[in-house]
Amino acid sequence: MEQMIIVAVAVLTGVLSSARLTRLLTQDEFPPAVWLRIKWDNLTDGNGWNKLFHCHWCMGPWTTAVVGLWGWLSDLHVTWWVFNIWLAAAYVNSMIVERDEVE
Repeated sequence: MEQMIIVAVAVLTGVLSSARLTRLLTQDEFPPAVWLRIKWDNLTDGNGWNKLFHCHWCMGPWTTAVVGLWGWLSDLHVTWWVFNIWLAAAYVNSMIVERDEVE
């Protein structure tokens, strides 16, 4: 039972972390992310791969795969938890603040 709870929490953490990472890579104005998108545009100009860093539907499966594979291969090492809880918490925090703004 305890193992099932750990897996459930890891899945929830991974989903939220992947969502935050996807948004960071495809939409945020954080300068390193913008720089990466510009480099990607220069590398993939004019072909179908260009859309990857501009479409959350396209990027989401890949960020989810990377986060999930890291968790699986590391047996949910403490570094996986620290990094992914940080991203997941940042995403939930931002969503709460976004919906809590005063008009």
